[in-house]
Amino acid sequence: MLEFLTGSGLAAAAGMNAYIPLLVVGLANRFFPDAMQLPDGWAWLSNGWVLGIVAVLLVVEVVADKIPAVDSVNDVLQSIVRPTAGGLAFGSSSTASTVAVTDPAAFFASNQWVPIVVGAVIALGVHTAKSLTRPAANVATAGTAAPVVSTIEDVGAIGLSLLAIVAPVLVLVALALLGLLGWSLWRRARRRGSDLRAATERPAEP
Repeated sequence: MLEFLTGSGLAAAAGMNAYIPLLVVGLANRFFPDAMQLPDGWAWLSNGWVLGIVAVLLVVEVVADKIPAVDSVNDVLQSIVRPTAGGLAFGSSSTASTVAVTDPAAFFASNQWVPIVVGAVIALGVHTAKSLTRPAANVATAGTAAPVVSTIEDVGAIGLSLLAIVAPVLVLVALALLGLLGWSLWRRARRRGSDLRAATERPAEP
């Protein structure tokens, strides 16, 4: 159960930012093995070159996601990356993931692909919610909400990733709070967008 919560938290974080949970998992395994010990088949996530590449991609993602219009294009491009990262994060944190991913026959025969699919689905759900909310917020605020909302998402992804590793029982609470926050932001953006459209369509007084 704890492994499932850990994987769910990491996958949900990947839905907000693909690279944060992968970087957290890799760094934790490399420098804090007592907190996160990856199976041999996933040890490549803590390789120095992999961590460096993920860090560079994270910087690009953080910058692009805070620019109005560019963030929407980035969300489209990330429609494959985030679910993939969610699958990797869930799969690497699951105790069932003990078969090396370099052995496809053994991997699929032992159902080791199941955690990856579950993680990808969770990340895709969070990514879809993010992609639907962001354009509404940008329109309602003329783009000023992009950097603020993006920063909240980045902080949420970091917090959720760390929480998934050190206190997985609290992941459900964190996901519920993030869901409520996202719903609140979406409703506020929709309401403000409706007010702006109404003001624009209102006929001018003679």
